Amino acid sequence: MRVLPALEQWLAELPGERLTALLEERGLPRAAGYSPVRTFRQLAEHLLTDESAERAVSAGTGGEAELLACVAARALETYGPVLAAERQTYTWRPAPPPVDPYTRLVPEAEVLDWLERGGTPRERTAAALRRLRDRALVLPAPSGQLALPPLLHTWAARMDGYGRPADTLLTQAYNAPEIKRIAAALGAGELRTRADAQAAIGALLADADRVREMVAGAPADAHALLDHMVPGPPLMRTHCFVSRDGGYAGPDGKYTFREGGSGDEGTDWLAARGMVVPVGPDLVELPYEVGHALRGDLPAPSPSLEPEPLTCLTRLPREWAGEGAVAAGAAAWRAELVLRELAAHPVAVRKAGGIAVRDTRRLAKAAGTSEEHTRLWLDLAVNAGLAAPHAEKEAPAARGRGRRRPEAPKEPARLLPSERYDAWAAATPAGKLLPLVAAWAVVPEVFTYWPEEDETPVALISPQDPYAVPLRHGVLGALATLPDGHGSAVGEEAHEELLARAVWFRPVLMTPYEEEDLEGRLEATLTEAELLGLTAHGALTPVGRAVVALLEAGAARHYPAVPGADADPAAEGADRLGEGMAERPALAEAVAALREALRSTLPAPSTTARFQADSTATVTGTPAPDLAALLSAVGDIESEGHAVVWRITPTSLRRAFDAGWDADGILDGLAAVCRPGTDLPQPLTYTVKDVARGHGRLRVVRSACCVRSEDTTLIAEVAAVRGLAKLGLRRIAPTVLISTAPPDETLAALRAAGYAPALEAETGTTVLERVPAQRSRPMVPTLDQAHPQYGEPVRGLPSSAREMAAQLTTGR
Repeated sequence: MRVLPALEQWLAELPGERLTALLEERGLPRAAGYSPVRTFRQLAEHLLTDESAERAVSAGTGGEAELLACVAARALETYGPVLAAERQTYTWRPAPPPVDPYTRLVPEAEVLDWLERGGTPRERTAAALRRLRDRALVLPAPSGQLALPPLLHTWAARMDGYGRPADTLLTQAYNAPEIKRIAAALGAGELRTRADAQAAIGALLADADRVREMVAGAPADAHALLDHMVPGPPLMRTHCFVSRDGGYAGPDGKYTFREGGSGDEGTDWLAARGMVVPVGPDLVELPYEVGHALRGDLPAPSPSLEPEPLTCLTRLPREWAGEGAVAAGAAAWRAELVLRELAAHPVAVRKAGGIAVRDTRRLAKAAGTSEEHTRLWLDLAVNAGLAAPHAEKEAPAARGRGRRRPEAPKEPARLLPSERYDAWAAATPAGKLLPLVAAWAVVPEVFTYWPEEDETPVALISPQDPYAVPLRHGVLGALATLPDGHGSAVGEEAHEELLARAVWFRPVLMTPYEEEDLEGRLEATLTEAELLGLTAHGALTPVGRAVVALLEAGAARHYPAVPGADADPAAEGADRLGEGMAERPALAEAVAALREALRSTLPAPSTTARFQADSTATVTGTPAPDLAALLSAVGDIESEGHAVVWRITPTSLRRAFDAGWDADGILDGLAAVCRPGTDLPQPLTYTVKDVARGHGRLRVVRSACCVRSEDTTLIAEVAAVRGLAKLGLRRIAPTVLISTAPPDETLAALRAAGYAPALEAETGTTVLERVPAQRSRPMVPTLDQAHPQYGEPVRGLPSSAREMAAQLTTGR
C-alpha cells in the first residue's frame, strides 16, 4: 500500500508524548489474536485496521465524525463504493485493508469549498482537519490531498444512506434463473450464462440516465416506495420473495420470486427489475446504483463542528455554587463514616459476589445514610483502592511422610480497608473526595442504576457497562457549554435534549442496543454527579469542570487504573500525583486541577465544637478527622447537614470506657476542642464522672472467667438475674462469681443485661478490648500496570503505551 511509507515516516517523527497518547487512544495490539508491534511499519499497519480506526472515531466528537463522513462522501461520489474486507479468523495478522487510501484521495480545497457553501467557515473546517490529522484519522497524504483510513471508505455508502452495490446483492440473493429473469425484464435479452446476465444487469443499473428513464414510467406506487428508500435507509419490508428451499432462509440462503407476486404493483415492478433485492425474510435493499442515480444533486452539508447550545434552561439562584460545596463536603463525610464502620466491623463477601443486604443495611445505619448511597461509597472505595476483599491464607500442610493436615473449612473473603485507608482517613475533606471522584469519572458502571426490578441491588459489583463512561463524559461535556448563570432544566424534555447533546460529545452513544435504557442511566448519572458536588441546579461546579478536563485528557482509557486515586492530597501543584503521571503531562495537569478545585471548593475542616447543657456537641461544616474520631468515641451522631451534631450519653460513654478511655482523658480531650471562649457545660462533666464511677465495678477474670466486685450487694444481684442463667453463674465468695461461659460471652451477656463490666487480665490489670486493625492490598493497578484493552501482556512485548513508545523511538 502506498500510504504505509508515509504513515510510517509520520509516526517516526512524532515526539514521545504524542506517540504515547496515540497508542493509548488506539489500544495496544499486543495480546493473542494480534500481530506483535515492534516497528513503526507494524504500528502503521495496525492504525489502518478497522478496529483501530473505529476505536479512534468513537473517541472523538460527533462533529469530527460528521466531518469524516463528509470527506468520505466526496470520495464515494468520485470513486464509488468500497466493500468491507472479509474478516479473517485463526490468524495472528489482521485482515488486509480492502482499499489503498491513496487510490481515493480527495482534494482538501474541494472539501473546504463544499462545506463553506453549506455555511461552515473554512477556518473552522481546516482546524478540525488538523485535529484529525493529529489522531491519524486523516492520514499523511500528498500536499493538498486528504486520505482516510479504509474503514471510512467502507462506511461511506452506509453513512450516506446508500445500499450495497447491485453485484454484491445479486450474488448473495439469487441463483441463475432469477438473475436471467431480471436481465430479461431490463431488456438485456436472452443470455446464456449467469455471469453474462449479472454483468448486463450491473451495466444497465450503473447507467444513471437509463435508470431515471425507467423510473419515469414506473407505477405511482413504485415512486412512493422510492421516495422512502432513496434518501435512506435503503431498506423496506415486503412479501415479494420466498426462500428457494422453503421455510426460513438462513444467512447464505437464496430467494426466488413469490408466485403471483406480493399484491403490490409498485413493489413487484421494482423487484422484477432488480431495483430492490432480498436480503432477509421479507426484507429488501435498494442497490447503490439505483439510489445514486435517483438522488440528484444534494445541498452542501453543514457538519456540527461545535455542539448545539442547550435550550431547556433555568436561572441559577445566587448561592447555587455554595450548595455544590455543601454536597461535596457531605459526600466526603458520608464516605468517611461508611469506611470507618467498615474498618471497625468488616463485612463478608458472598460466594456469588457482592455484599449481603443485611451487611449493607448495618453499614448504612451506622453511617446514617441510605442503602443506595452506602453501596455507592463502597463501590467507589473499592475502585479507588481504599478497600478490597481479603481472604485468610490457608494453613500450610504438615511436613513428613504420610502426614496430612485435615482440611479446615475456608472462611469467606471479607471486605477490608486497604493499606491506603489510614492516610486517606487522616486527609482533609478535599483529600478524601479526590480518589472517590476520580474513580467515579472512569469506572464503567452507573452504580445507582439497577434496572432489574426482580433482583436486589448489592454492593461490590463488577463494572461492565459500556455506556457508563461515554454517557458521563457526554453529559458533563454538554453541561460545560451552558451560558453563565444558567443550568439545565428538570423534566423529560430537558433530559431528552441533554441526552442528544451527550451523543454529540460521545458518538458511541448514537447506536446503543435496543434494550439499553440510556434515559434511566442519565437520571442516575445526574443524581450521582449532584451527590458528589459536581453539579448543582443543573450546572457544573468548578469540581465538575475539572472532571470534564480529566475525561478529556483520556483518564478513562487507563481503567482499571484510576488516575488521581493515589495522588498525595497534601501536595501542591503537579507534585506527587501518583505513579506513572510524570510521563503523561496532560493527564497530570488534569489531576492537579481536580485536586485544586476540590481544595478551593471544600473549606478547611472544623477543629472545634460547641458543647451544650443537653450533652450535645455541634461542629459547623466538616469536622477534622481527629475531632470526628474523638466525638464518635464518646458520642453518637444525631443529625447532619450544614453542621454535625453528636449526643453524648451514658451508653456512648460506657463504650468509650470499654475501649480504654478514662474520665480525665475524656474531659481533657473535650475541653481541648471547645470553641474558643467557652467551657464544657457542668451537666456534661457530671455525666462523664458519674458513668466513670460505675464503670468497672464488675470485673470479669479472664483466666477462669470469674466475675468479681468489691460490692457484695452487686454480686448478689447479678447472681439472681434470670436473664443471666445461661452463664451458669455460681457464687464462690462474697465478691466472686464463676461463669461457665467464655469471657467474651460473659462480657456480652452482662452488658446486654444493663451492667458495665470491664475485662481484667490474670495480673489484675484492665484489658483494652481493641480489635487489631486489618488491612487488605488495594486491587487498583498503577497506570503502567493496567491492561484495559487486551488483558495481560504477552511475554517479551511492552506492557504499557509509554514503554511501547520508548521502544519504538529507541529503534528509530
